[in-house]
Amino acid sequence: MDIDQVSKLLSDLVLNSNKIPSSHIRPASERPDLSGVVDSSVQSIPLIDLKGLKGPNRQKTVDAIGSACRNDGFFMIKNHGIPKKVVDGMLRVGREFFHLPESERMKMYSDDPLKANRLSTSFNVRTEKVNNWRDFLRLHCHPLENFIHEWPSSPSDFREVVGEYTRHIRELAIRLLEAISESLGLDKQHIVKVMGKHAHHMAVNYYPPCPQPELTYGLPGHKDSNAITILLQDGVSGLQVFRDGKWVAVNPIEDAFIVNIGDQMQALSNDRYKSVLHRVIVNNKSERISVPTFYSPAPDAIIKPAEALIDENNPQIYRSFTYEEYFRTFWNQGLNSATCLDLFKVERTRM
Repeated sequence: MDIDQVSKLLSDLVLNSNKIPSSHIRPASERPDLSGVVDSSVQSIPLIDLKGLKGPNRQKTVDAIGSACRNDGFFMIKNHGIPKKVVDGMLRVGREFFHLPESERMKMYSDDPLKANRLSTSFNVRTEKVNNWRDFLRLHCHPLENFIHEWPSSPSDFREVVGEYTRHIRELAIRLLEAISESLGLDKQHIVKVMGKHAHHMAVNYYPPCPQPELTYGLPGHKDSNAITILLQDGVSGLQVFRDGKWVAVNPIEDAFIVNIGDQMQALSNDRYKSVLHRVIVNNKSERISVPTFYSPAPDAIIKPAEALIDENNPQIYRSFTYEEYFRTFWNQGLNSATCLDLFKVERTRM
């Protein structure tokens, strides 16, 4: 691969180009097959009204969340409590950042996957053989005062706007974790406590228009390494989730977030709830902005299935591990495999 291509952002590399670079072309056997994709208007996706978490309907809402986690691994939420002004501001400054001159954006550039705050491209250019059609800005958000000074200073209100968004999204994440914990029959605070001091980072993803979208992915099929992901999207479709043997296009709904279960929640639930396989498809007409928030255990948090979920009929599936151990394995493996959770299963003696 040409080192000059690796060192540049995709959005600058393909500006005004009518074909994609060879570095982004997938082998024929690995290209997206779009012929069998089902639209989410045909195969409905759970849409849960979080207003029910307050008041007499809490248990009904908790049960709906549990059903979605168990059967789908993802769901959409409305009435989440984050003001529209805050959400719109997040999308605005994210788009404005990626429209800045290259020299300004590149102040944040790094290809080190362990760097907390950085601008990069694809997923992990140090290990990939084929790049993905994505640039991204990765931001650590908690504790906010430890990281905000490392965030971009342009646009001028970026830190203020994104800081406000992260405060709201963190509160939402905790409310969801409490409800998920209850849905498993555990104490409301169980998952929150197991995760320790918590970690919270986001990516501002930028997918430029792609002249040959059938040859590449925004991101190939993968599962998230964290506990839960809360996704904000603009109005452009691109996310697809694997459900009942088919890829389902998740069309954006105004004022709604998408929540998906990650690997840590699958381990904590002893496989009751499954981390969901998902991918991103690109298009040749419109740029797309998405902002996933990855809510995670603290690096030193010990992850293992809850004791209450283990019995004679449901033996412990995953060994104990720290989230730091898992996260390093995840990044080193890259997106070559859908999940690395299998590497952390309990070894059982064969008779």
